[in-house]
Amino acid sequence: MSGSAFAQSRIGFVNTERIFRESDAAKRAEKKLEGEFSRRERELNELTARLRTEGERFQKDLPVMNETQRNQRQRALGDLELDVNRKQREFNEDVNRRRNEEFSTVLQAANRALKQIAEKEGLDAVFQDAAYANPKLDLTDKVLKVLAETK
Repeated sequence: MSGSAFAQSRIGFVNTERIFRESDAAKRAEKKLEGEFSRRERELNELTARLRTEGERFQKDLPVMNETQRNQRQRALGDLELDVNRKQREFNEDVNRRRNEEFSTVLQAANRALKQIAEKEGLDAVFQDAAYANPKLDLTDKVLKVLAETK
């Protein structure tokens, strides 16, 4: 693009992090995810607390256990730890997958709003998450307003 054509271009930018943090749609997505995963998170926390309690009890009982008891308890503790780690990993993967799905919807709505704004204002280009942009070019507040108006 030549220098004069570039100088005549009208551009804007939007901060998607703010959209994800401040929009009503993103807040609804967060609440939905919290509701969806709260039971599993509570169960995982209980299982982690049980592992900690069993580990402390094992350390306390260690001096009075014979070798067979110690081996059995170590094995049980190791199995419990593997179970906790597996469930934690599965939980994290499920949360991340669902978060990506929910926030993809938010981003699609924000992009639709951004397109409306760009067309209305006659912008040639809109950038997301610029390293730096003059605040005069920031369209984020306008996008948030459009998103709030469209439920």
